[in-house]
Amino acid sequence: MDYNRGAMVPSTGVADSILETIGDTPLVRLRRLHPAAETPIDAKIEGANPMGSVKERIALKIVEAAERRGDLKPGMTLLESSSGNTGIGLAMVGAVKGYPVVITMAQKVTVERRQLLRALGAEIVFTSAGGGSDEAWDLADRLHAENPGRYFRVGQYTRPENALAHFEGTAEEVWRQTGGRIDWLVLTLGTCGTLVGMARRLRQYNPALKVVAVEPQAKHAQQGLRNMSEARVPEIMDWTLADERMIVADEDAFRTARELARVEGIFAGISSGTAVWAALQVARRIRRGHIVTLLPDRGEKYLSTSLFPRGPEPA
Repeated sequence: MDYNRGAMVPSTGVADSILETIGDTPLVRLRRLHPAAETPIDAKIEGANPMGSVKERIALKIVEAAERRGDLKPGMTLLESSSGNTGIGLAMVGAVKGYPVVITMAQKVTVERRQLLRALGAEIVFTSAGGGSDEAWDLADRLHAENPGRYFRVGQYTRPENALAHFEGTAEEVWRQTGGRIDWLVLTLGTCGTLVGMARRLRQYNPALKVVAVEPQAKHAQQGLRNMSEARVPEIMDWTLADERMIVADEDAFRTARELARVEGIFAGISSGTAVWAALQVARRIRRGHIVTLLPDRGEKYLSTSLFPRGPEPA
């Protein structure tokens, strides 16, 4: 074959940009944490996305839908409130597509998330010292209202494309990866798009599917998640899709995240510990059934926290 002739050059499988590598993440059986064959737990490893979280799916979906509608035009700035992962996903998308990115966030967000945002060229606007995700939400709304022509307000808590990314993508991947064997879906609540999109699609395939919505305790330290009794409930949430709600304590979430690393070799964040702890509770009370959960991000964004132990520093 003449490799110097364009028509004869074989396909290399090279992605046109990093954005094409979002999705198609692995589904992994948790065999050591829960070896019971009658109630297997499979975990969707969203840390395998290019910037390490599930939120890259929705960042790309929302931005490209806005481009098609004409709401987002060249020269505009992407504006969003985020505890980190959505902001990082948007910063990556903005870098590839040429949009400046401004992220409003609470000051308590980990230093790793701040560094990742800045490395990707995003600007951070912080809330007051004690502000949380709701204050960051309001801050982004105010900035947009003051400069409507400058910003495209991403609106992850309200945009239908958030859930659509999981309806068309994540759920389809899980159905294919499990061969259609899924009885329980156990998902944490943040923007709620993952649960809404996946539950709607998977219920079309299996109307008997049970869905567990998992929340952190009140006044929690589980970054990226929302306790819906004390925080604003995202507009896209549909409670009719959840068969039950489960509350997870910080202690259980942190301990389970550490066990994931030490026992399964899965280096994931705090919210992944939340998800797996809840999945384990379901597995222990049912007699038979295939359980799927989702691990939202990787663990390196939490190295500055108390999640993982630190050894002695060199003398």
